[in-house]
This record gives sequence, structure tokens and C-alpha cells, in this order.
Amino acid sequence: MSELRTDPGGAEAATAQGLDVERAVGAPQAEPNTTPIDLDAFGVVAVLWNPEASHLVHLEQTRAACRHMVAVDNSPQADTQLHERLRAAGIEVVHNANRGGISGAYNRGAQVLFGRGCQVMFLLDQDSRLGADFFDGMMRACARTGGDAFIVGPKVFEVNLNRYLPVFSPELRMPKPERIDERSEGLVPTLFVISSGSAVSAAAFRKLGEFREDYFIEYVDIEYGLRATREGVPVFVNAGVEIRQQVGQYVKRGIFSTSNHVAWRRYYASRNAVHALRSNASRWSIHWLIELLTLHQVACVLVCEQHKFRKVVAIAVGYFDGLFGKLGTFEQRHPKVAAFCRH
Repeated sequence: MSELRTDPGGAEAATAQGLDVERAVGAPQAEPNTTPIDLDAFGVVAVLWNPEASHLVHLEQTRAACRHMVAVDNSPQADTQLHERLRAAGIEVVHNANRGGISGAYNRGAQVLFGRGCQVMFLLDQDSRLGADFFDGMMRACARTGGDAFIVGPKVFEVNLNRYLPVFSPELRMPKPERIDERSEGLVPTLFVISSGSAVSAAAFRKLGEFREDYFIEYVDIEYGLRATREGVPVFVNAGVEIRQQVGQYVKRGIFSTSNHVAWRRYYASRNAVHALRSNASRWSIHWLIELLTLHQVACVLVCEQHKFRKVVAIAVGYFDGLFGKLGTFEQRHPKVAAFCRH
């Protein structure tokens, strides 16, 4: 991606001299702030689900800073007025009707953006609020990765947890969370990044293929990051750009805390965690987390949440489906149980 680079002789030259990317970009660099970012080099995929008025404002604000933007509407029914408003703001609209879940939305958006010739795709939730310099900071980081194939995510502050999300070193056989609270610059290698705010290059997408639609919603970004690392596509957190995230309806009681998701999402979280971790057990010793994560989900439900029996059933069914590699939608796999766990 030479046309994206704003610091010739930076990370790529340093890597050629035997330095790792972390050292190359961690030190202060003379980078001209006046160098413009090519607005045709990147685009945004925003995934919608029955968006509220405030979400539309965020989308329009993002469109003002981004030339190529696709809103993939996963709402069950097409809202003609909504789609007309978005198109009037210069946002292309694809009504996906939740086909393939969040993964399907990402894949439909990628087809549009990469078909236009964009080199980088940003993934955003409908409620994502970006700083004025978000794209500038992220694109400059992309230009310092040292290659065409990469995934770069921003530093994420989780509002519910009141802390920054950690990174997991891809070099360790048994990765453990590492805090980056004090980091304010540089690229930090990690096993995966969350999807919202992340940048996926066209070269990475061509090499890795589409997001797994049989995962539907949970662990989609984690599986993609693990796949990327396994296939030699580097994944980084850009410590110089931050976003704030708030997932679910947060509940905390004592040492237990939970995002309070509905029962059917508990199924996907349990199943996909088991499947993703077991699928990568030969590379990283992370499969031992499976039972721990499952028990933690159950404990959080029993202590903090309503509809306990439905959610525990969903977790248990998901665990065994993940164990035996039975993927696809909950409704297709277990129609009666899925109907029971709808809420």
C-alpha cells in the first residue's frame, strides 16, 4: 500500500533492518501533519439494526469525514424512509435482513467497498461515535504496518468495565491479557481486535476470505483475528487512536458482572467460544479457557440476570454444539429450543 504511506523509510525500513514493528513505530517520528489522506483509499461499513434517530446523526457525521460509506441494514423489515434519508446523505444502503448475521453484513459491505477499489474497510456499529481525527490517525497507522495485508483496531475504552481492553500477544503459546492503558502511540501486536472501529485491508480480506456467517454474531471478530494471525496477517492495536464502547445492559453484583444479553445470544457466545478456541488449540494453548468461560457465563446469569433457566439452557446447548462443531443458526439447529430461548 505504498500510496497510503506518509512516512517513507519508517516501519518498513526498520523491519528490514531486523527491528520489530513495535519498536519501529513506538518511538517518536517526524511525520508531517499536513500530508493529506486519500479519501478514496478507504471506506466504512456501518451495520444497522432498527436504528434510532441518534444513530442516524452519528452515521451522517461519519459520512462527512468519509467519501465511501455503506450502511448494511440487518433489520428484518426494510424501512423505505430510513433508506431514502441515508441515500440522500450520500450513504449507499444494502438491506441484508440479517442474512448471515453480523458476519453477513460485513461481507456484503466488503463486496461493495472493495468492488469500488477501496484498499481499507472500516467496520462500525450504528452507535459508534468517532473523533474528528479518527480516520486520519487510523490510516496513518495502516501505512506503518509494513505490508499490504493487515488488520488494525483502535485502543478501546469499555465504558461498562471502566477500563481499556487488553491485548493478547500472538507470540506466546499461552497468551495472557496485557494492559496498554499508558500507551498513547505506536502499533501493538495482538491476537485479535474487536470489530467496531477496526480496519481490514483489501489484501487481508482476499487472503483470509469472508467472515464466518455460520458464527452469525458472537466471536466473529475474535475468530477472524485468530485466523489472520494463524495465516500470517498481522493484527495490531493502534494506541494513538481511541474509541469508547458500551456493550449490552451492564449489571454488576459483587465480583460478577454481565452485559445481560438475551438467551439466544448466550447460545452463540457459548458455542462460538468453544468452537473458536478448540479450532486454534494446536497453535495456542487457549482451549483450557472453554470450560472456564462457560462456567463464568452460567455464574453471571445465575447471580445477575433474569430468565435464568432459558439462558442456562442456551449456554448448555451452545457448549455441546461448539464441542461437536455444529454451527449455523440457532433456529436451524434447534428450532424448539431456539423458540424457548427467544428472549
